[in-house]
Amino acid sequence: MALPIHNVELRPQGKLLIKGGKCVNEDRAFEADVYIEGGVIKEVGQNLTASSECKVIDATGKLILPGGIDTHTHMQLPFMGTFAIDDFYHGTKAAIAGGTTMIIDFVLDQRGVSPLQAYDKWRAWADEKVCCDYAFHVGITWWSGEVAKDMEVLVKEKGINSFKVFQAYKDVFMLDDGEILEVFKKTKELSAIAQVHAENGHVIDQKSQQMIDLGITGPEGHAMCRPEEVEGEATYRAIVLANQARCPLYVVHVMSKTAANFVADAKKKGHVVFGEPTAASLGTDGTSYFHSCWKEAAAHVTSPPLRPDPSTPGCLMNLLANGDLQTTSSDNCTFTTTQKALGKDDFRKIPNGVNGVEDRMSVIWEKGVQSGKMDACRFVAVTSSTAAKIFNIYPKKGHIGVGSDADLVVWDPEATRTISAKTHNHACDFNIFEGMEVHGVPVVVISGGRVVKDEEGLHLTQGSGQFVPTPPNAPYVYGRVAARDQALAPQKVDREPYTGPVVELAVKVDNVKVTEAAPALSPDIVHRAPTRSGGRNMQESSFALSGEQFDDSKPRNQSRVTNPPGGKSHGLW
Repeated sequence: MALPIHNVELRPQGKLLIKGGKCVNEDRAFEADVYIEGGVIKEVGQNLTASSECKVIDATGKLILPGGIDTHTHMQLPFMGTFAIDDFYHGTKAAIAGGTTMIIDFVLDQRGVSPLQAYDKWRAWADEKVCCDYAFHVGITWWSGEVAKDMEVLVKEKGINSFKVFQAYKDVFMLDDGEILEVFKKTKELSAIAQVHAENGHVIDQKSQQMIDLGITGPEGHAMCRPEEVEGEATYRAIVLANQARCPLYVVHVMSKTAANFVADAKKKGHVVFGEPTAASLGTDGTSYFHSCWKEAAAHVTSPPLRPDPSTPGCLMNLLANGDLQTTSSDNCTFTTTQKALGKDDFRKIPNGVNGVEDRMSVIWEKGVQSGKMDACRFVAVTSSTAAKIFNIYPKKGHIGVGSDADLVVWDPEATRTISAKTHNHACDFNIFEGMEVHGVPVVVISGGRVVKDEEGLHLTQGSGQFVPTPPNAPYVYGRVAARDQALAPQKVDREPYTGPVVELAVKVDNVKVTEAAPALSPDIVHRAPTRSGGRNMQESSFALSGEQFDDSKPRNQSRVTNPPGGKSHGLW
């Protein structure tokens, strides 16, 4: 087991030569050797030779892949009264073990905390612990002019190009639609990317209380108060709001077919929107919420929840393979059983989150490539390259080419392993993929030009990872936004002014004086209030069991009409 090492020199970024493998980029696969020096790829070609001081890695029969980029993690997140047990050391250790060489975590503090101050806090946590490179998204959990100013500084000076809003977690992280629209407008102004946690927080708040009132306190209540349509409705609403702001939108942790289809449909209409399923939503389902073992059920609690429909993972993988969804993440936010037990009597208090940063690559290979739904190039796209393009760090990351960072994985597509909490590198005591056999194993992992995993195990140095700034105005995202804005811009219609007459408005009813009192109201008749002008309410019934009429007090005409219009009232017709 690799242990954290403090205050030591990093393993040298020596010269490395990977020979005999097949390089796989998102656009092509090709036989080539890769020469690395100073943490950067210096040469890619066939039959490269090594100097005496160069370490040679034999990749014969293996694939050489760009290191994975996990777009969504929550390391040591303070949440629901505790902290995620995977901190930035254990979390990045698990990432490297699985072939991921970069994570993008979330700065996510409470309402009222300056996003700039929160950023500084998270940087201090991460810099001293990370074992691989990392970047940040920033959550916007409240809105004000000061928050807008902080967003500008974060983009222009701190290397942030993405901001996340929540439609859920009422009274904690959730913003209303008006605030979300303002965040989207500001994000667009900064040429950044908006992200959304899509669930209807108001519905969840009411339905969760309903579950408790019905005596449903276990983890199944978590799934039942967050049905699929609640995620779908919020996804559609977020897409509409982003489109009105003309802001690119990235929907995080797509967990249901309904939400995924809304993303796919929006893309077909030309919206700039991206969808991110997770290792959990692609690799398992939500039937465990109804397991008779509380520990088993609670371990799967995450938001949005895994869907009980067992066809969901396959459907999401189909959409991912075909390009309707674009990236993959783990949404790694782990808690021990004793932490989950904070909600043993009330599912609303179970800390939300599951593992995945270590197993994401193998699970997607098993469910996507091994099943025949995608090829190795598409696998690279959904686990690395597309993320690098969206967050504007391509081809520095996510690519095998001269000048790219030496973050590489030698991947054995034929090897298998069985996932288990007994052998994983997480700090948690449960694995939602327990017992799953997967094809595709990272046998060598190189991060920043250093071998951090090989046949001997992990070789990690705590704090060796670097913060990677994500610049705004990513061409992959904003390349068509300017033209789209111009094409969709509102256009004024030039016409001759109207010079005709204009009707005069009637006197307001409020100014009419009541000159005649309303008839006296009989206690035997159910009366409606008079109209504002004092007249009789025509919806009122004049019927009474006594036979009394509403207007009995008025004199009646006693004459009989013998020749009404249309004929006499007697005689032959």
